[in-house]
Amino acid sequence: MTLSSRHLAATFAVSFSLLAASSAWAADKLAAADASMLKDIAQANMAEVETGKLALEKSTSPEIKKFAQMMVDDHSKGLADVKTLASAKGTELPDGPDVKHKATALEFKALSGDMFNSRYAKQAGVGDHEATEKLLKKTQAEAKDADLKALAGKMLPIVQGHLQHARQLVATTDKK
Repeated sequence: MTLSSRHLAATFAVSFSLLAASSAWAADKLAAADASMLKDIAQANMAEVETGKLALEKSTSPEIKKFAQMMVDDHSKGLADVKTLASAKGTELPDGPDVKHKATALEFKALSGDMFNSRYAKQAGVGDHEATEKLLKKTQAEAKDADLKALAGKMLPIVQGHLQHARQLVATTDKK
């Protein structure tokens, strides 16, 4: 084999390897609808972490603080799982909460005492977890990607547990 034929063979081998790798990578990319659901799941986790941290700072209620710490811990883990999947699927995630969740955070920052505790339990606790539960069920039902469906299935019981806990918090904070 001459030098030029070896060079040509090497070039074909490298080109074929790159083509095969890019085809495999493209097969792993999420469909637009699946990518959108993954981004929404990321937003939900980011918002829970942010409002949980705020509740840890502002609340004087031991029950609210315990719930808030659980939100920070569990949703940080959930966000890490979302980021891992997004990276594997070539999906770019937002780097922070969306406008709606930023507005909620501003609202919470303006509140204090029992008013803060009540709004946090009702909105971040019950309201946001109801929305996330709905999103995860939709993802399980409609997503095309098996890994995304599996992630939603893994997160759903955790979110449902949070929702149940939040409803108990609302009942407790409403009595005060």
